[in-house]
Amino acid sequence: MDTLVAQGEISSKILTLRGQQVMLDRDLAELYQVETRRLNEQVKRNLDRFPDDFMFQLTDDELKNWKSQFATSNKEIMGMRKAPYAFTEEGIYMLATVLRSSVATQTSIQPKKIGKEAEENENY
Repeated sequence: MDTLVAQGEISSKILTLRGQQVMLDRDLAELYQVETRRLNEQVKRNLDRFPDDFMFQLTDDELKNWKSQFATSNKEIMGMRKAPYAFTEEGIYMLATVLRSSVATQTSIQPKKIGKEAEENENY
């Protein structure tokens, strides 16, 4: 992925869970051009920077609902050994700081802009 992800691609990956707009670890890893495993390793190394209002792990029910809601294919969930983590807007920015990559820094700006647009559209 040589260029930043298109706005429509990002907005399709923003979910509303627990009343908050979030993105899943696997989608953020793709955005930041790192492996999901590496992203989660950095989070675990810096847990003190990720309080509950920055990220949370999906419950079994939330995971089942997510899979059914998006008709996720077996190919997409193969290899998923545990429920993904969901990151709020604040968590997304914190990820950019712990990943320390230029792609992460530049890309972290896009979800904020798109999230605001989605919020404004919900209010109309």
